Amino acid sequence: MDLLMQVAAPAIDAAPHFPFAFTLVYVVGFIAAVTIGSIAWYNSKRPAGWESKERPDFVPKVDKEETPGLGEPKSK
Repeated sequence: MDLLMQVAAPAIDAAPHFPFAFTLVYVVGFIAAVTIGSIAWYNSKRPAGWESKERPDFVPKVDKEETPGLGEPKSK
């Protein structure tokens, strides 16, 4: 058994390590995507059957703009 450990020890030390930071990026990204998607879904028109449901307290109200992304509307 001692000989086996002497032979296997360098192979164990040389084994690739699990990339925790890389996995953390995916986990944080998934959580952000679900959160942003939930906020967008709750602020959109309600699907059939959900029209009378109340908005959860944790979802912020987002008002629609008359000209989104274009600044103030020009007067005629």
